[in-house]
Order: sequence, then structure tokens, then C-alpha cells
Amino acid sequence: MPMLLLFIYLGKADMGLAVFIVLGVMVVAIKIRWNLRRHFWFWAIIAVILALHVPLVFVVRWPQGHVPTLFYTFPFALIDFLIISEGLRIAEKLFAKSSSSHGENG
Repeated sequence: MPMLLLFIYLGKADMGLAVFIVLGVMVVAIKIRWNLRRHFWFWAIIAVILALHVPLVFVVRWPQGHVPTLFYTFPFALIDFLIISEGLRIAEKLFAKSSSSHGENG
């Protein structure tokens, strides 16, 4: 929320909304997979996903109209959440398989 307020203060409310949505979705996805927090690869993937979002924040311009913002931002937030969650799920499978094979060989 402080980020959104900062962007509103700077006169870039649409950019602040994009940041707010990205960070909110990231927090929810991290919270769901919080059991993986002790793995380096988990935080590396979170950092990569966040870095991929940076250009989107600067590119996305939300329309300024009479339609409530929630109507056109919610689908994007849902898709973003699904992509992040699926990416973490796939990484968990890959890295869990990799660490278990190292345990068997060692």
C-alpha cells in the first residue's frame, strides 16, 4: 500500500496500481509456497519473476475511465498469480527431483 501511495503522490497512479497488483500477487504466491522459503532456488525464482515484472510496470497504462479499476485489473492479477504459482510448482518438481538424485548418489 505504501508503494501505491508513493506513486499516487508522484502523479503516476496507473503505474502505482500496476506495482500494487504485482506485489500483492507475488506476496500471495509466496505465502502459499512458504514451506519452500529455505531453498535458495525459491528466492532466485522469485527474484527472476519480479525482475520480469519491472518492464511490465512501466509499459502497462490502465485506462482512466468510469469503469471501476477492479473490473479490468482482476483478470490480469489472476493470470499473473496462476503463472507465478505454476512456475514455482514446476521449479519445485525440478529442484526436488534434482536434490533427491544427489542424495541417492552420495
